[in-house]
Amino acid sequence: MFETCVENVRNTVPLVHNITNYVTVNDVANVLLACGGSPIMSDDREEVEEITSLCSGLNINIGTLNHRTIPSMILAGKRANQLGHPVVLDPVGAGASRLRTETALSLMGEIRFTAVRGNISEIKTLAMGSGSTKGVDADVADAVTEENLDRAAAFLREFAKNTGCIAAATGAIDLVTDGAACYVIRNGRPEMGQVTGTGCQLSAVTAAYIAANPDNALEAAAAAVCLMGLAGEIAFNRMQEGDGNASYRNRIIDAICHIDGKTLAEGAKYEVR
Repeated sequence: MFETCVENVRNTVPLVHNITNYVTVNDVANVLLACGGSPIMSDDREEVEEITSLCSGLNINIGTLNHRTIPSMILAGKRANQLGHPVVLDPVGAGASRLRTETALSLMGEIRFTAVRGNISEIKTLAMGSGSTKGVDADVADAVTEENLDRAAAFLREFAKNTGCIAAATGAIDLVTDGAACYVIRNGRPEMGQVTGTGCQLSAVTAAYIAANPDNALEAAAAAVCLMGLAGEIAFNRMQEGDGNASYRNRIIDAICHIDGKTLAEGAKYEVR
């Protein structure tokens, strides 16, 4: 199934509209190109509905939130819903400030999301209406471990059932569920946490993968998560003496560019619970 997901993205080249944050916008565009998709960035309310209409999917990221773009997110999301296009929410830093938390909750109420991709603390904030994060990172107390894996998976399943969307919580262990099946994914490297924007990139890739595989959205989201983690592993193995996190960032994008369906199928480390 993962092999087919990769091939469908490469063959259909889905155009993804990104209302994303200015810290990582360039990497988001490049990773979409690397995975086989096509990016477009637009956040002005005068054109977001029109741009969304041209695209196959929408990725909304609240990483550098401001009052100018919040209405644009709602307009684009509602337009995507009207067209039946997949919409992904990345609730960056939800729980870190009242504005982020209230905006993320408002977006969840106004827009029908196909998937929510964030760390476990951000998703807990969406589920409970409040929470805490370490800036834009997960609170250490929330981290998914082998010891609390079953409990975390049960929480995420409940969130997915209640919201009607695929929930993807990423960290040392990644969980992706539609409320029934739950993919437990163990790809990736801890060094990926030293590269700003791997989560933002993953949310965009998730939108591309779901757009290209609309009949298998859960598998597509899980494939995207495995893809990013596997790219982190491949990139790390290619690091040379003197390389640092800037080189690692580039090597991750290069790895995504060269991962084909067979490579992902063979390298994906997951189980379904």
